[in-house]
Amino acid sequence: MTSVQGTAVDIPTEDGVADAYLAHPGDGAPRPGVLLYQDAFGLRPHLRAMADRLAEAGYTVLVPNVFYRHGRAPVVELPEFIDPGARPEIFAALGPLIQSLTSESAVRDAGAYLRWLEESPLVTDGPVALTGYCMGARLVLWTAGGYPDRVAAAAGFHGGRLATDAPDSPHLAAEHITAELYFGHADNDHSLPPEQIARFEDALTAAGVRHTCEVYAGAEHGYTQADTAAYDEKGSERHWAALLELLKRTF
Repeated sequence: MTSVQGTAVDIPTEDGVADAYLAHPGDGAPRPGVLLYQDAFGLRPHLRAMADRLAEAGYTVLVPNVFYRHGRAPVVELPEFIDPGARPEIFAALGPLIQSLTSESAVRDAGAYLRWLEESPLVTDGPVALTGYCMGARLVLWTAGGYPDRVAAAAGFHGGRLATDAPDSPHLAAEHITAELYFGHADNDHSLPPEQIARFEDALTAAGVRHTCEVYAGAEHGYTQADTAAYDEKGSERHWAALLELLKRTF
């Protein structure tokens, strides 16, 4: 097993400074870069552990606090185990933060994150990969569409609202995407009903995007997040296998 070093870093953006977590193999050699986008609960120990696992596999992983405009992580205080059914106040606090992150500001921020990775001596030259969870899956699509020359592969898991009627719906980025995509949808996900799944995949196909989309039967929205009530070990391990295979094909 590769030793991993994790550090806190600050990333200058057009709108301030985003705090972030960086994980990389302990030998300090440059490795392919991966930008990991958070779920709604934000940068916390579990996401750092996910970044560490990717770093163990041989990547340099950056996890920005995309809510940095509202403060450093944790922007909202969270329990060690998150059960939204018993803690509705969590979503009450998170809702305005999520809504405040527009497609425009997300793409603007993504430019800063990608530039930071490009300039880091811990990252090899060339395009990077993306992976995102929950709301992070939307950020993946906006980033891949906004910076097609900088993104070689992108993955999203239990994403919500990927193909809506909104003028900036994430699926509309498909026409600009050149990366290979993998998306693992949650089964019976109220934030991504079957009609949105179909619209999303139709958009990728029409745009000629190389992609694989799968529905994880029996997995709830949030199935990769081990510190939440939605966690599903089988679904999570399936996600790791798919993600690492995508990265292996890419780099």
